[in-house]
Amino acid sequence: MKRTLFAILVTLAGASFAQSWNPAAYDIGSPVWQDLWVHPVTGNDAASGATSNQALRTVTEAWSRIPINVTITNHGYRIRLLPGLHTNVPVYWESRHGTPACPVWLVAEGTNGSVTLPDLNIFNCRHLYFTGIRFNKTSSGGDGFHLERCEHVLLRQCIIAANNLAQEALKANQCRHLYIEDCDIADGDQNAIDYVAVQYGHITRSRIHGAGDWAMYVKGGSAQILIDANEIYDAFTGGITAGQGTGFEYMETPWLHYEAYDVKIVNNFIHDTYGAGFGVNGGYNILLAHNTLVRVGERSHLVEVVHGGRSCDGNIIAC
Repeated sequence: MKRTLFAILVTLAGASFAQSWNPAAYDIGSPVWQDLWVHPVTGNDAASGATSNQALRTVTEAWSRIPINVTITNHGYRIRLLPGLHTNVPVYWESRHGTPACPVWLVAEGTNGSVTLPDLNIFNCRHLYFTGIRFNKTSSGGDGFHLERCEHVLLRQCIIAANNLAQEALKANQCRHLYIEDCDIADGDQNAIDYVAVQYGHITRSRIHGAGDWAMYVKGGSAQILIDANEIYDAFTGGITAGQGTGFEYMETPWLHYEAYDVKIVNNFIHDTYGAGFGVNGGYNILLAHNTLVRVGERSHLVEVVHGGRSCDGNIIAC
């Protein structure tokens, strides 16, 4: 017997029908911290970094003081970034394994956006949090912010500005527990947000805009993601889609059959997309509810529900 491709409920409603969905915010808890202060002008990498008067000069030095490729114990590490442009950062951020009690947190010590970092490429990190930082893409290639095989990552009150110099503003692949809250993510040539094989987490209360393709998709076996109370706009192909098309070698067991599983797209304001406001491309147990769509679908339609795509993009053995 052929199985049902997807189960879907679509509701378009005004704000008076909006619902709340838990969790509203990721709980950082109350860890014990070792502080590492960084000042990009007056700091000194030979200093202790323990106070603002003993600040390090570079993020690279602060990151190097966090144990690599071992589970962090005893305390977390809080990198406290003083306002300014921080250009000396690791080329490749990798293998910092925090825990709920001992995470790694990079926090802007100033108003949101007063601390600027370049684009980041992060691999195999756990319990890694960012608050109030602007990530500014200044050269062509790569992504504005890239996560690969990471777990429990939080972006809160951050700005990711790809400036049309990257294919995606935010790209995440083969990750779990990714939480985006109160952010502004914009101006990828193709997508503002691109998830491939990302399971668990939420994207909430954020502005997601500026894309030549879909503003955002969660695909490649992405699962159990809440997309709630965002403003999505200025995209060519469409606003949000659960599922799309994926090279099979990039998918993760056991999420292999569908492009997207158990994705809730609720309470969003989607406007000014030339194509569909939202869609489901090969999804299972997808909810579209209490969204408002304005000035969408000029070239085609309001909502699309179609099969997803599958390919093999070169790794024949893995496929």
